[in-house]
Amino acid sequence: MSASNHGGTQLAEAVRQAYAAGLDDYHLEPMVLTEHGAPVGRIRDHDAVVFCCRRGEREIELTELFTEDDFQAVERRKLKDLYFAILTLYHDKFKHLPIAFAPEHVARPLAQVLSEAGKSQFHCAESEKFAHVTFFFNGGENAPFPGEEDVCIPSPKGIDFDQKPELSLPEVARTVTDALGKYDFIVTNFANGDVIGHTQNTAAKLEACGHVSRALEQVVEAALARDYVVAVTADHGNIEKLYTAAGKPDGAHTTNLVPFILMDSRQTGPIPLRDGALCDVAPTVLDVMGIPQPPEMTGRSLTESHAWGQGRKMLLIICDGWGLGTGDDGDAIHLAHTPYWDSLLGNRSWCRLHASGEYVGLGTGKAGNSEAGHSNLGAGRCVMQDDVRLDAAVKDGSFARNPVFLEAIEHAKRNHASLHLLAYLTHKSSHGCIDYPLAICEMAKKQGLEEVYFHIIFDGRSTEPGSAPALLAELDSRLDQIGLGLIVDGVGRGVVLDRDKNYDKVKRAYDALTDGLGACYS
Repeated sequence: MSASNHGGTQLAEAVRQAYAAGLDDYHLEPMVLTEHGAPVGRIRDHDAVVFCCRRGEREIELTELFTEDDFQAVERRKLKDLYFAILTLYHDKFKHLPIAFAPEHVARPLAQVLSEAGKSQFHCAESEKFAHVTFFFNGGENAPFPGEEDVCIPSPKGIDFDQKPELSLPEVARTVTDALGKYDFIVTNFANGDVIGHTQNTAAKLEACGHVSRALEQVVEAALARDYVVAVTADHGNIEKLYTAAGKPDGAHTTNLVPFILMDSRQTGPIPLRDGALCDVAPTVLDVMGIPQPPEMTGRSLTESHAWGQGRKMLLIICDGWGLGTGDDGDAIHLAHTPYWDSLLGNRSWCRLHASGEYVGLGTGKAGNSEAGHSNLGAGRCVMQDDVRLDAAVKDGSFARNPVFLEAIEHAKRNHASLHLLAYLTHKSSHGCIDYPLAICEMAKKQGLEEVYFHIIFDGRSTEPGSAPALLAELDSRLDQIGLGLIVDGVGRGVVLDRDKNYDKVKRAYDALTDGLGACYS
């Protein structure tokens, strides 16, 4: 196989060798292009970098390594005069950085409305999903609102998650159970359906479903005994779909509807519910708790005719990645031993909610994701997601006029330096799209910049297993059409996009990007 002028063929061959050694796209360790034994395209002092990912919590740690002056989690060489731009605001701590697409502000999310009404609240999840019941659920606000307490339970470390399908759910369930009676509103996330659903391990998925069912029984029954109204729902589908159309293990999000189960501790009879969307959940909570819905919320209560009584407390359980599947041998929730879950669907009032596409501010037909799901759940309205905003900017041409990208290119030209694009190798992930760095590369070509380097982040979640070489070939072809750009390294998302403070992993990626440390190929 001949080498390409843009590096895709070379990296693809390195990826195939990693596959042969038992690695998959998600877990690929850093691989670095070399020429005559020296690494090519390293990020250096005075260069410009655009982090072309659009999400949030998984991008924080690498951004910290590049930008924080007093960073101490691991030892790293801080680069000088580096222009480091981020695609969207990953955390409030990065407000001082160049942000290509500043976030849309969600006015008066549920947590704020509850706080204004003098209600106490408790937000709890394990670290893999903690940002989702805090930052995303609260409309992009990192700090808790007055009267809100947030508790993060550490997710397992040092092992592949499918080796421990229960994750930290037992501790989450115990913590939430202990909080009952102390707070007016409690929201929690059971992470297993999404975290284990993303793996290729069918046995682990079935076991995870069982753990979720048992945790639901523990927490729901305790909450009803403490006179809470309890709602159980999901942010999107995932674990329910075991296989792709080709019969391979499916680890991607789905467009399936999700359940919304509502239980009143004061009566066992049916509760009238209508089908809706995730944006209707926050208005339902306010309806139950007798708090007026603010005009900013455009969703509607799912049960407008039920008499709840005064002073009700409410528990909202979000089963992450827990969609309504086909109910056959391709449905993990159906196959698993989930007697309590089955009893909820059989004996309690429930309806179906849209959790994907335009119903949650994504593109039509796009599968839901945890960020869109939780932001819609907490906002009480359809929140336009970054992928729609960015895709629209690409189509209408405003992306190519973005001042942050133009300044990155100008910084590199002014310093006779290079532009580096941290590029997510997929077409449809909530983390990003390869179209973004390609569009910036086209801008750089028009501005006369001569050195643009692509640093690949392999997905392994929204992409088919083993598809990276084909995607690299496609990227190679598009760079050839542009006439600029060199692919110089690659690393798996599971290494570089950590969200559990495993800084030693992220440092491996950082050292590859800056010093060329990693598995060398040429």
